[in-house]
Amino acid sequence: MADYNEKDDSPPRKLQPGTKGVVREKEVRAGTIINDPSLERVVEDEFNMTERDLQEAKTLADQMSTADVRALMEQVIKIHAHDPNFPDQALAKATEFLANDDVFENPEDHTELIYEMKLEAALITTNSPYSEVRAVVDNRDDPTMPSSTIRAWIIGLSFSCLLGFINQLFSIRMPSIGVGSNVAQLLAFPVGKLLERTLPDWGFTLWDIRHSLNPGRFSRKEHMLITIMANVAGSTPYTNSIIWIQYLPQFFNQSYAGSFSYQILVALSTNLVGYGIAGLTRRFLVYPSYCVWPTSLTTIALNNAFHDDNNTPIQGPFRRTYSITRYKFFLLAFAAMFVWFWFPNYLFGALSVFSWMTWIAPNNLYLDVFTGFNNGLGLNPWPTFDWNIVTFMVDPLMVPFFTTMNRFVGMVLSGFIVVGIWYTNAYWTAFLPINSNMVWDNTASPYNVSRIIDDRGLFDAGKYEAYSPAFLSAANLTLYGVFFAVYPATLVYVALNHRYEVGMGLKNVWNGFRDIFRKNKAARTSQYGDVHNRLMAKYTEAPQWWYMALLVVAVAFGIAGIAGWETYTNPGVVFYGLALCLLFVIPVGLVNAMTGVEVTLNVLAEFIGGSLVPGNALAMNFFKSYGYVTCAHAVWFANDLKLAHYIKIPPRQTFMAQVIATLASTFVCVGILNFQMNSIPNVCTPDAPNKMTCPSILTFFTASVLWGTLGPVKMFGHKGQYTWLMIGWPIGALLPVAVWYAQKRFSGKNWTRRIHPVLLLTGGMGWAPYNLSYLIPTVPIGWLSWIWCKNRFVGFWGKYNFVLSAALSSGIAISGIVMFFALQWPEVKIDWWGNSVVSQGCEAEACVLKQLGPGEYFGPRSGEFH
Repeated sequence: MADYNEKDDSPPRKLQPGTKGVVREKEVRAGTIINDPSLERVVEDEFNMTERDLQEAKTLADQMSTADVRALMEQVIKIHAHDPNFPDQALAKATEFLANDDVFENPEDHTELIYEMKLEAALITTNSPYSEVRAVVDNRDDPTMPSSTIRAWIIGLSFSCLLGFINQLFSIRMPSIGVGSNVAQLLAFPVGKLLERTLPDWGFTLWDIRHSLNPGRFSRKEHMLITIMANVAGSTPYTNSIIWIQYLPQFFNQSYAGSFSYQILVALSTNLVGYGIAGLTRRFLVYPSYCVWPTSLTTIALNNAFHDDNNTPIQGPFRRTYSITRYKFFLLAFAAMFVWFWFPNYLFGALSVFSWMTWIAPNNLYLDVFTGFNNGLGLNPWPTFDWNIVTFMVDPLMVPFFTTMNRFVGMVLSGFIVVGIWYTNAYWTAFLPINSNMVWDNTASPYNVSRIIDDRGLFDAGKYEAYSPAFLSAANLTLYGVFFAVYPATLVYVALNHRYEVGMGLKNVWNGFRDIFRKNKAARTSQYGDVHNRLMAKYTEAPQWWYMALLVVAVAFGIAGIAGWETYTNPGVVFYGLALCLLFVIPVGLVNAMTGVEVTLNVLAEFIGGSLVPGNALAMNFFKSYGYVTCAHAVWFANDLKLAHYIKIPPRQTFMAQVIATLASTFVCVGILNFQMNSIPNVCTPDAPNKMTCPSILTFFTASVLWGTLGPVKMFGHKGQYTWLMIGWPIGALLPVAVWYAQKRFSGKNWTRRIHPVLLLTGGMGWAPYNLSYLIPTVPIGWLSWIWCKNRFVGFWGKYNFVLSAALSSGIAISGIVMFFALQWPEVKIDWWGNSVVSQGCEAEACVLKQLGPGEYFGPRSGEFH
């Protein structure tokens, strides 16, 4: 980029008619105009800029040359042409600017356009082009602010162990309880301030750096490092579910699964294997500015509410000026939700499950099928007053409105398929509830998987033929069809729309590996020059070999665990998981980073694993674990790296915090697992104390037998029960092509850029047992926030929107924990109409279209299926 302080001695020249003032010839060629408020307002509207954003951009714009702007806008078009978050008008204006050669041959005739481009280019250079990022992420940094302090590690590891302890202990309870990282983030602030006030300034110096118990004010970087540690520590090891079904006598009864060595090896392997892949994804999912990670912005907004002392009055709705601080606003919204959540969650359950139309005629089949909350499709104009229900699928305050709308449209369209399958009794679905996620036998009873396996837990063909095929509801069939479609759709969508970004990332990964072996290492900012990368360039990056070494260790642990015990599984399953992750992690990560929606690989991993090892549920579970968890963890860890990137935490400190918190949490969870298996009498049975009946483990066992023991070939293969669902694969591959062509054909329509084929399909993945009741309320709320408020009061929206999301979620989390231990744990219930009306008639037990008579069954006749 040119030197913006270059001296200008060219003679003055009058502007063309219609412009004001006199400027120098060189300034005309550069597009510089004396301040024009109307032009500035245009750019403000295009980028939803605040006054501060505009002033920063104006300072740099006057120093930029037309050549600088042209080069930057060419890069903008390449990267953001298919970016649904990038402002439409700004992209159209940049395209017009580059396509008009006369702009550069006769700049004096296009001064207004050039000045607009200079302001846009300056904004992109000095800040993020996305207003949602500018609203919460500072484009300045204080390198002297401490982050990896002794007290941060004390608090972070304490919460990591505490979250692992609570989440593992209550994961087998009905209902379960989970504590998220937002609770840790909320509680860490008063703990940090307490240590700030009480700890002495005692410390030591190591490598010329002083480490003190109390380095001063509890900083936002310390707070975010603690939050990142809680993020990675909050989830229990996925392999603990495998251990449960191996060890317990009512499942596979494999006593060796009680070995701590076996448990910790497979747990550490699956928990750490994603880090190596996450290190590779930094150049695809962390450094680029188009990777917004919308779900992270709420976390940062909460951090700002605690640590931001700035409080500029903001013009907002109702023609009022709002001067309340983010912190006070958070406390008010948090307190309001803490109190309100008692009503829908405990005192008045009908406010949560507000299926008011079914109350008119509780036993009316069609009324419940279409409007029912518990057992229907949830077609209800306002189905809930429970924010926990509203945000179950998507938080409308957190993710862009196009994400919410695409998922809603996708769910509505797929709902017609659900109704069509059920009403025509296709594949005997009329004998089953329309929207169930259970697996059924041919008498419309829950499928008893123990009737098709031998004493080793392997498939028994004779028992299967004497019992029944497995049947799925209409919504569950639609769900699996959409799952089969979303995987090729994700790959094709990214190949069509983001191949330039992927290619840029691959080139930078290759350069990164070359840098390991040469002395002149390329600077990260040469490939990623946005403001946040320039600020992060001050800190030493965590080298790639750290991540690769951790990957090697994780693979070794996995091979040792699988090969060292009688798992009936080939250790090559670890490499299968890595291969599947390498194929999908960038496409899945890009979709998540740009839309806030994660495409999980669990069904694909089950499908491939069950096909490769038919009849072996345990082997399929390991295929599922490494195929699904490796990619999921890599994306989660990349999200945390972006959090640190936004807050400007040194990368090496982030790496150490993630790894050590994961290690601590894994050991705690495995220790609690052993306590549960060996110290709780009758655990995972109806007679277990404190409702430790393990509903999630039973579901995991059922799925493992169906996908592993019974296998996807019998369900979806040639002459299988549901072979027709395989049409999802070609449909998924063709849908992004059709959308891509339509966007090219109607390129002048801004709304076409908002059509996202992957999001449309993820809407169809919302069925069974959930329904439209979980998504309908998000549409008006999302529109009110992201369209109405953001476009009219961007400063107000930026100051309070994400803080409100964080406050409501935190209020629910704390209120839910208090209710659980104070009332639900001792089983204190309130029995009245407001709680019982939600489970009457077809809402209590699902009604079906067709009934079986005594001794009847549906499906293939006995002896006709194998």
